[in-house]
Amino acid sequence: MMNTADLTPKNIVLGLQHTFVMFGATVLVPLITGLDVGVTLFAAGIGTLIFHFATKFKVPVFLGSSFAFIPPILAVAKAGSLPEALGGIFIAGFLYVIVAIIFRFVKIEILHKILPPQVTGPMIILIGLILSPVAIKNASGEFSPELVEKISTNGAWGIAIFTLIIAVFVKVFFEKIGKKLISMLPVLIALICGYFFSIAIGVVDFTAINEAKWIGIPHFSLPKFTWNSIIITVPIAIVTIVEHFGDILAIGNVVGKDFIKSPGIHRTLIGDGIATSFSAFIGGPANTTYSENTGAVALTGVYNPIVMRIAAIFAIMLSFIPKFTAIISTIPTPVIGGISILLFGMISSIGIKNMIDAKLDFTNPKIIIVSSVMIVIGLGGAKFEFGNFSIEGLGLASIIGILLNLIINFDSFKNKQTS
Repeated sequence: MMNTADLTPKNIVLGLQHTFVMFGATVLVPLITGLDVGVTLFAAGIGTLIFHFATKFKVPVFLGSSFAFIPPILAVAKAGSLPEALGGIFIAGFLYVIVAIIFRFVKIEILHKILPPQVTGPMIILIGLILSPVAIKNASGEFSPELVEKISTNGAWGIAIFTLIIAVFVKVFFEKIGKKLISMLPVLIALICGYFFSIAIGVVDFTAINEAKWIGIPHFSLPKFTWNSIIITVPIAIVTIVEHFGDILAIGNVVGKDFIKSPGIHRTLIGDGIATSFSAFIGGPANTTYSENTGAVALTGVYNPIVMRIAAIFAIMLSFIPKFTAIISTIPTPVIGGISILLFGMISSIGIKNMIDAKLDFTNPKIIIVSSVMIVIGLGGAKFEFGNFSIEGLGLASIIGILLNLIINFDSFKNKQTS
């Protein structure tokens, strides 16, 4: 809900600021996967408004593109097509809704028993590790042979390393001197610096920018549904649902409110799920809550959800400026690779941090067994096939991890805490 009284100059400025805080990571997903940047921005804006409606306008959240779905998008697109990957994401969004309906009547503690840190930690670690080859291929120019012809593989790596250094510098230096708002923009600033560096050495093709109109409609597309894409993609929702719980708890701690109870985790899950399905239906990536959002709220002390809704409107407006989205699409892949090296590594590090924060006892063989098996299954190329049904990678590792943990910790599962 929004009225003219909310549209104060201060809120508008804060909303614009929040748009750019979220911008870098949001557009990185379509740049990696080949999805349309304009559609992604539009879906993020509309998805955020959907989320706010579902949560009674109480939760200060902006939805951005989910990194967890990058591996299945790339896998399905390689074996089939991007529309098939979108079909899997569309169905994954409804899994959120199903879980939300169940959780409307089931205690939250049960989820923590099924998904303890020894399962969720390796899930998050695997997201980053599975993506790491993509970062290296982007950085080396493997996906841009015409660029390598101009400046060689070493030249591509030079762009990637320059971009990586900028991202690290922004994050470390500005946080050290107390400029935390700037330190929250390493992706955006590194993208800009890497892009201008690429222009300076003559590897940016401006044709798409010159041909793009100033005003236009994003390139919306419909999903295509296949069993293979659904089987590969939907299990990732298990991971993102777990992440969703953590994000809602975190933003609640910052604001000083229990959003798990009010408006309720079932409402936040429904909002996230419908936003994800809507995004896939129009040709965009899965939507998710972001830790960047929590950091921005904590730093600015602005807890009013209206700021996020204003940010959503700015994202929608930017999606209708093809000239702007064309600029984004011309960013060379080594620039994306340089940022991805840091981002994907940070994702895995977050998984490690989650297990440390949970104070897991790694002298306990049950915990070691679950984590070890999940990581090897997820990285080793294991694949389960039964007729036309097949599952591999993160999805297979997650399912095996959940079942293995329940089996070897069955006695503990009956108690309040797992091993």
